[in-house]
Amino acid sequence: MAGQWGPPAPYGQQPWQPAPTPQSAMRAANSDRERTIDVLKAAFAEGRLTAAEYEHRMSATHQAATYGQLAALVADLPSGPMVQPFGAPVPVVPPTFMPAFLPPPPARNNGLAVASATLGCLTMPVSGFISIISGVPGLIALGLAGTSAVVTGHMARAQLRTTKEDGDGLAVLGLILGWLSVAAMLLAVLIVTAR
Repeated sequence: MAGQWGPPAPYGQQPWQPAPTPQSAMRAANSDRERTIDVLKAAFAEGRLTAAEYEHRMSATHQAATYGQLAALVADLPSGPMVQPFGAPVPVVPPTFMPAFLPPPPARNNGLAVASATLGCLTMPVSGFISIISGVPGLIALGLAGTSAVVTGHMARAQLRTTKEDGDGLAVLGLILGWLSVAAMLLAVLIVTAR
């Protein structure tokens, strides 16, 4: 039967005991014995050990003085990770995959550029409606909204040269619509004064 699973164990060694290593002669601590007892308890609860084997290995655990003696008691059991003695070879864990290139986080839009585009978009419909209803005060409102869109657009483009923010397109849109509203206001003023 022993030949079916491998060569027979040397004289005085049980079939489930591993061969001695240089670390097996190192002295074990109480915490090492407690880990071995935990492995034996789990193996008995899972039905891997009979009651007689469990009792025999438990008494041997309390009497064990080295890592080799403790390792021999759990060598045929799934014991999970165990703390290795000082100087034992450390297993090499392959590195986890990290992509070579991570895309940069998206840049946020400049606040002045957003304000310029918003003011530029509001100049034509809102101020045009006010000028139709109220005449000259509406023209002044159209000019003020257009002027503020132009001013914030130029300030935003100046800031964008020094910061890494996005929003140049919004600033240009605000500038175009602002200048159009200023031009419409000047044209309306010329028409009103020519009458």
